[in-house]
Amino acid sequence: MKTMTCKQLGGPCDLGHRGETADDVIKAQDVHLKEAEKAGDATHREARDAMKSRWRHPKKSLGWYNDVKKAFADLPTG
Repeated sequence: MKTMTCKQLGGPCDLGHRGETADDVIKAQDVHLKEAEKAGDATHREARDAMKSRWRHPKKSLGWYNDVKKAFADLPTG
């Protein structure tokens, strides 16, 4: 298991997302951003909008996705 923070994934906070794969932490970030926005947390709005854009335009967002996968791969296991 590895951990990436909301900030490492483009968000504003230090909440850690744990997962076996980069896709696991990306999905956890998506859920986190949805919940924060629903709770009225304006600090997460920009990151949520960026995430929505990535889901709608995956080919354009391939660079972000590859960067996250590399950063995840470079993390120590633990």
